[in-house]
Amino acid sequence: MRYAPVTDSLADLGGAKWEVHALARRMQAAGEAVIELTIGEPDVATPPALLETAARSMAAGRTGYSNGRGEPALVAALAARYTARRGREIGRDQVMCLPGTQTTLYAILQTLVTSGDEVLVGDPMYATYEGLIRATGATVVPVPLRPEAGFRIQPTDVAARITPRSRVLFLNSPHNPTGAVLSREDLAALCQLAAEHDLWVLCDEVYEDLCFPGVTFASPLDLHEYAERVVIASSISKSHAAPGFRSGWCVGPAEFCTRLLPLSETMLFGSQPFIADMTAEAVSSPSPIAAEMMTRFQRRAALIHAHLHGTAGLTVHMPQAGMFALLDIRATGPTGEAFARALLAQARVAVMPGESFGTALAGWVRLSLTQPDDRILEACTRIAAFAAAQRQAA
Repeated sequence: MRYAPVTDSLADLGGAKWEVHALARRMQAAGEAVIELTIGEPDVATPPALLETAARSMAAGRTGYSNGRGEPALVAALAARYTARRGREIGRDQVMCLPGTQTTLYAILQTLVTSGDEVLVGDPMYATYEGLIRATGATVVPVPLRPEAGFRIQPTDVAARITPRSRVLFLNSPHNPTGAVLSREDLAALCQLAAEHDLWVLCDEVYEDLCFPGVTFASPLDLHEYAERVVIASSISKSHAAPGFRSGWCVGPAEFCTRLLPLSETMLFGSQPFIADMTAEAVSSPSPIAAEMMTRFQRRAALIHAHLHGTAGLTVHMPQAGMFALLDIRATGPTGEAFARALLAQARVAVMPGESFGTALAGWVRLSLTQPDDRILEACTRIAAFAAAQRQAA
């Protein structure tokens, strides 16, 4: 039987990147005491008030069809939120609501690029980005994110990879997996470069509310002079510990949203109204749980740094935001993939191989900060002993 070429393009980009995580889950199901530091699932429950709003909305009959743009109350709430945060008027015609950041990014890229185009994206990158880009037929152009630059994408590295086929500069700030946060100055230089080469600037901002104390979040939406070429995506998955509700959105030029609307209607024809009602409440005021989450995540990153940095040749990269820390394990000998698999088998600690996020993280692993402090400390003890043994054997 025949299949569309997209199935071949994506064949190696699905569950294979998460094999260590899946293996850890199978081991846990079999009764093994695994410390799971793989995925970025918030460590608290969705705020009860939001669940109550969704339940009331369902009971009131808000379970019918919606529309491709989003429920009016949610669209209005998002327009108000971004008008207040970004310091310029964001109209309702500049907002689109979709199920989660992943679906939103898929729809955005389908609207902006096609076969023969190129998308510039930082390497390392979130594990699904390559598939999102390949699904359009466009080519992924990795731009190395350098540890010595704090993993912040550098305009000179972007400029060196721009060609006549370049169409989109795909940013992620705060960044997963590195925890890097782009400054306003970084974004101004990148947007200026995009303007010079007529590129779209797409930014995934799902970790906006999880910047650590002392770190200032900036968005390309702040730069009014580049408004016609900037699109951002976000959701309540991280900020409100609600990943299973799949409630996301994008903000961009009105013409872009008009172009995206038929695609949204073709894909989904609307999200669930009761989830939209919950989301409208969530985005209309500061998250009641984000501040405590980011304090815990920063503390746990510091614990990992204190216990592993410089131990058995390991190097810890301290994040500025988000729920992950990176560990450079190259001094121990194996690749990140080999290290993660052996660590799980021998020490019962599950981490993500750096190679799941691009070639630039070969020889690194990513540690989630979503376990309690005592579990983080126990994981550090096991990792240190394992790394010491690996280095001695190398």
